[in-house]
Amino acid sequence: MTPDLLEQGAQRVAARMEKLKTETESGGRSAGYARPHVAGEVDVTHGRILYLEDVSVSFDGFKAINKLNLDIAPGELRCIIGPNGAGKTTMMDIITGKTRPDEGQVYFGSTIDLLAHNEPEIAQLGIGRKFQKPTVFEQLTVFENLELALKTDKGVKRSMLFRLDSAQGDRLAEVLHTIHLGASVTRQAGNLSHGQKQWLEIGMLLMQDPKLLLLDEPVAGMTDEETARTAELFLSLKGRHSLMVVEHDMSFIRAISEIVTVLCDGSVLAQGTLDEVQADERVIEVYLGR
Repeated sequence: MTPDLLEQGAQRVAARMEKLKTETESGGRSAGYARPHVAGEVDVTHGRILYLEDVSVSFDGFKAINKLNLDIAPGELRCIIGPNGAGKTTMMDIITGKTRPDEGQVYFGSTIDLLAHNEPEIAQLGIGRKFQKPTVFEQLTVFENLELALKTDKGVKRSMLFRLDSAQGDRLAEVLHTIHLGASVTRQAGNLSHGQKQWLEIGMLLMQDPKLLLLDEPVAGMTDEETARTAELFLSLKGRHSLMVVEHDMSFIRAISEIVTVLCDGSVLAQGTLDEVQADERVIEVYLGR
């Protein structure tokens, strides 16, 4: 082998090693493959709980998601903003199994391929989703809504014989405190304010003990006071859960955000602190206006 070929080979090896080093430091899935994995658990030893890699999907020729790359760290509170039609809802549909992409990869941790699972299975894996409009059982009390949402065997016989044990009761009380509804535990859900219904639905998700929460415009229609309390709620969940929050309310985003991702035309347009993305000329042009 000539010296030139040896030099070229050394350069290729060095480049490959640098790529592996970068992938490991940035949370690439290869970092997790060398570690033992426990069945049923999400492997986040590499530092990322969610990956979307080169994801694309089209509807009748319209590319709603276009080579989207996004990753989120365990315990992170990530805010997603962007104009209508940017692909925010479609992205969450893909993560939760409602929509199948035409191409790309979607991983929960480094080993769970979400594209190999359907919607109920993804929910059982630990991904909870809240839509913009609150969905609660309005004829039931706050307590009964949370009890119904407990992560238990939902078979008919088990459900008929179910009784809260002490650990489940403690968990329910903890969630009631977290969502600011301790004083409304016996109220019918239909009598709650819009903001309280939003909190109750978040509480129902928390009863499932999710590792990742997807929250679509959670403060839409809320009063200023309810919005401020929702910001407190999300900040209290940060670290214990990973959160992806899609929202248009910039004041709310400022109150809770560290990293903001801007979507446009189905891909990431910009990412950084809120101040950084608000100063980005591309973001101003397509979303914030002048």
